[in-house]
Amino acid sequence: MLVLALRSVRQRPGRFLATLLSAFLGAAIVMTFNSMHDTAGQPGVDAVSSETLRTAAGVVGGYGTLLVFFAVASALTVNVRQRAAELELLRCSGATPGQIRRMVVGEAVVVALVGAAAATLPAVLGGRLLLEVFQDTGQVAGSVDHSFGAVALSSGVGITLVASAGAALLALRRVSRGRRPRGAGRRRPFLAYAALVAGGAAACSTFAFSATDDMLMAFPAQGAILLSVGCALLAPRLLTGVLGRLAPGGASGWLAVRNLRQRSDELAGTLMSLILFTAVSTATLTMQALESDEVAASGLVKSVDAKNLETLNYTVVGIVVVFVCVMLVNSLYAATTYRGREFGQQRLAGATPGQVLGVVGAEGLVLTVVGLLFGTLAALAGIVPFTVVRSDAVLPGQLAGVWPAVAAVGAAATVGTLLFTARRVLRTPAVRAVGATA
Repeated sequence: MLVLALRSVRQRPGRFLATLLSAFLGAAIVMTFNSMHDTAGQPGVDAVSSETLRTAAGVVGGYGTLLVFFAVASALTVNVRQRAAELELLRCSGATPGQIRRMVVGEAVVVALVGAAAATLPAVLGGRLLLEVFQDTGQVAGSVDHSFGAVALSSGVGITLVASAGAALLALRRVSRGRRPRGAGRRRPFLAYAALVAGGAAACSTFAFSATDDMLMAFPAQGAILLSVGCALLAPRLLTGVLGRLAPGGASGWLAVRNLRQRSDELAGTLMSLILFTAVSTATLTMQALESDEVAASGLVKSVDAKNLETLNYTVVGIVVVFVCVMLVNSLYAATTYRGREFGQQRLAGATPGQVLGVVGAEGLVLTVVGLLFGTLAALAGIVPFTVVRSDAVLPGQLAGVWPAVAAVGAAATVGTLLFTARRVLRTPAVRAVGATA
């Protein structure tokens, strides 16, 4: 089956492009930041510089690991779902579940190895640039030289391989049997409610700090993240609940809502990504902007710890934006491309290409609104307590500049990808599209 996996990757490289891109970006980010561990371990590095480098590597490396897993899992889930007929044919031909599992995992591992190898040079260059940023802001001594060693290389390759293999097993378990694993329906709500309770507690604990505490931003930020995770885990239920209350007008709106209801489980991954992106970006950028303005207004100079926190906040947001955009584009592109037969049937039934695009655009708009709504609510749960403690207001003025930018990026990634992909699919004649996938 491993030989079959290699042949599958070689014969159809385009199918694994999304997984390869996710593995490449994940390995590059993990190795870039874990090279700070190698740099901090060099002889002669002072204690302050070493602490700064290790903190950056630990915090961002942890976020990077989670994002690698989710990004690869999202791409592989769509891949395996679209290969349901192929996997069923292998079963009918005598392949055992274990053999199919080894084939799918083998494909993921091969792609992960290629992605990790390709990411090595960019990670070396990225590590050098990151060190220069720390040195330019005075957080690391200028005499420290960058080092890319065993920690960076082993962590990048190891995390990418483990994440890819685990994501492949998870995707195969979810998709190949055509049903959820036993107990999954009970575990997800439990984890979601636990995250919501923990997030609410973290956000409320903000009121126990004073305006000048160094740890003031940590708890509302973690609260917003945990609340967004809880909402993301409940994404199928949230989408179904919103759709049940919609009363769309026109044929395009009615058909869009109907399609979303039928595909709510498939679109849960997209909605999860959008909720996490909105909450993390809005909460972190707004609170950091407010903190910087308050420090500037007081005439104080930021400490090294404050500068470290600011750098980490912007870096984490940047990583989240990149990964979520990749996950959104990958999943939406693959899912929309797979709807070629559906679009062909609609056109044969009398729908024009413009009407089909109208339905797809309406679907993207609904997804965007739902994702932005719950992501914004999770972000506000952290922003409001922080603003009340840090200043005399309830809502910070910085939110008016941050939220539109976040919403624009999320809408462009969702609606733009759907419309772009649908236009490409509609270039195929309707008869050929129906016949090719029938």
